[in-house]
Amino acid sequence: MKVVTLRSPGGLDQLAVVEREAPGEPGPGEIRVRLHASSLNFHDYGVASGMIPTAAGRIPLSDGAGVVEAVGDGVEELAVGDAVVSTFFPDWLDGPARVGDFTTTPGDGVDGYARERVIRPATWFTRAPLGYSHAEAATLTTAGLTAWRALVVDAGLKAGDTILTLGTGGVSIFALQFAKAMGARVISTSSSDEKIERLEALGADHTINYKAQPEWGKTVKALTDGRGVDHVIEVGGPGTLPQSIEAVRIGGHLSLIGVLTGRGGEIPTAKLMAKQARLQGLIVGSRTHQQEMVRGIEASGLRPVIDSTFALAEIAEAFRHEEAGRHFGKICLSI
Repeated sequence: MKVVTLRSPGGLDQLAVVEREAPGEPGPGEIRVRLHASSLNFHDYGVASGMIPTAAGRIPLSDGAGVVEAVGDGVEELAVGDAVVSTFFPDWLDGPARVGDFTTTPGDGVDGYARERVIRPATWFTRAPLGYSHAEAATLTTAGLTAWRALVVDAGLKAGDTILTLGTGGVSIFALQFAKAMGARVISTSSSDEKIERLEALGADHTINYKAQPEWGKTVKALTDGRGVDHVIEVGGPGTLPQSIEAVRIGGHLSLIGVLTGRGGEIPTAKLMAKQARLQGLIVGSRTHQQEMVRGIEASGLRPVIDSTFALAEIAEAFRHEEAGRHFGKICLSI
């Protein structure tokens, strides 16, 4: 079978497609999955590019979707022929957050899904939404579940709330879609007028070009009659957090998800304190959260936004497309 490995950590030119023996029969509690799709995330890019250290020979990619080919003894939840999608934290099945690193995350601490087949415990996967393509399902593991947890699990989103999304990456677009599906109002930012038009087509109630309006936190307040938004999907990190704090309402909620502008920096703590807002960091979610998200997707009919699809052998080109920042939504791999 075809497998992508990082010959040595430290650059996209180290990605190589190799042939390996296909796995045999699953053991007790395991399933064998024929993988058909994956999707790229900023974390995957960090591993592949060498920003995030990993072992030589690592198989990248945290997201995997496909079909169950065989089941081991004791597996009852999934059956041969089921369409499934992987989980980000395989050992976090339910309950409160209990993982603070990536040592168990496929594609980072353990081998991931840039391959044709895999045998894993059945609990490492959930059922995919009915009617989803494999590419659509592969967008859910990281980006979809991060947005779902931020808004639904942590923030308790309800109809009539107002949220702010930053940029047009996978998490931000999923957040826009989930919020609109649940009857919320959405303000979205981008540096591209073309992307702003696409955000509006997805249902964004207001849009802001943050390059044209660098003090966009004040613009958000003006759009909400001085109140501020209930929830912020904060994917930028230190470079955007001051404006996000400006934009949130008193007693509001900010989900700190990304570090696109760096891993450290100054935070206006006095402003955050005065706002009495809750700044909550999060990394994806549990298997139970994913199962709840799948049910929510099936009830709402939501479909993910896929920017482009590359072949498995084109994985380096796919990462370079992500690196360029021209994408809108998710970049997928066909396996």
